Amino acid sequence: MENVKREGRSGGPAANRALVLFMAAATGSLILTGCSGASDATPPKPKPTQPETGKASASPSADPNAAAKKALLVTYTSFWAEQTKAYSKGTEKGTKLEKYATTEALARARGDLASLHGSGNVTSGRATHDAHVSAIGLDKKLPDATITDCMDVSHWKTVNQKTGKALPAPKGKLTRYVAIVSAQKWGKQWMITKVTPQHRSC
Repeated sequence: MENVKREGRSGGPAANRALVLFMAAATGSLILTGCSGASDATPPKPKPTQPETGKASASPSADPNAAAKKALLVTYTSFWAEQTKAYSKGTEKGTKLEKYATTEALARARGDLASLHGSGNVTSGRATHDAHVSAIGLDKKLPDATITDCMDVSHWKTVNQKTGKALPAPKGKLTRYVAIVSAQKWGKQWMITKVTPQHRSC
């Protein structure tokens, strides 16, 4: 079965650093007077010098893909909200799963729903996510992206729909694991196309 941490993950902007260099130059005057006679002339005062301020180095530009990444993580969060709602009822009806999922991701969700319905089970609770956008390609004809998510399913249980009793988890099942998520941008809308759980903890 979303770092969603939503940059994580789905993902923050880089901190700006400006370094200002100050250079000060001072000049002095050496006044020589003759020994043979006194002079009433007042020696000219040296003009005060102003420190020369160097130009601040240019701050690094903001991530040009920040808005797209944020929109993608919003979609990913919504995808999981709708999928969790469907699993808790044992049916896709009354959800917006199709709005956020397509192709393999939607087919997988529907397969899970069929399995839950066939066994008389639903889910209780929800998974938590620490997701971030690990790759994005907006210059393609069909923009795509990859999300890396650390999922925690320790509070997401499969329960019998009639009794509400939780089923025992399979032996050796990871409760925190990495999921690699694929997405594509269809028009103005990001769509989740594939969710692939990895056999490694996080």
